Amino acid sequence: MTYDVFIIDDHPLFSRGLAQLIETQADFKVVGMAKDSTEALDFLKNTKPSLIILDLNLGQEDGLELIKKILDIKNTFKILVLSMHDERFYSERSIAAGARGYIMKEEAESQVINAINTVIAGNIYLSENERERISSKSKDKDTNDIASLISPLSDRQLQILTLIGKGLGTSDIAQMLDLSIKTIDSHKENMKTKLHCANTAELRQLAIEWFNKTH
Repeated sequence: MTYDVFIIDDHPLFSRGLAQLIETQADFKVVGMAKDSTEALDFLKNTKPSLIILDLNLGQEDGLELIKKILDIKNTFKILVLSMHDERFYSERSIAAGARGYIMKEEAESQVINAINTVIAGNIYLSENERERISSKSKDKDTNDIASLISPLSDRQLQILTLIGKGLGTSDIAQMLDLSIKTIDSHKENMKTKLHCANTAELRQLAIEWFNKTH
């Protein structure tokens, strides 16, 4: 049996290299590649691959939101996230969004085939380190740990925090996400509460720290 694989990544050179690696396996065939959500969703409306490999970092687009949109087309799609983002911050969110595995790009060459086989078999793939981290998480989280601090945020709020960390203002974020300024301001107020920030300046500083740690 041959398994069809579809790759979503905004770096064509990486996508082609990944495709070549995957096709060294007799059971796998790469049937398409997309660089953004528009191309990906158009392809997936007409083609149903066995596995989708998706990067969370798609320019200005949000990979977590794309996972949800893909599963709206077919909720049984198997999605493996392959990303530069630190697994400590994004693996659990990716699984919660509906992905079946998470692997960092720095591990790709040595572990991606293992990850693909795991997800194709119907199981969840996470690195051994990430499995150990999740299983050993204390109920009493260290409030100095930024990973613990951002855990109460919704996916949308995490997206906004990342954009603040990139230096974008409220109006720019509202335009990019096709939301009203009032909605962004409301999210920011909720984020201040969840992140224990006394004011907007503290929120911005935390956002910058978050962005620098994860990009």
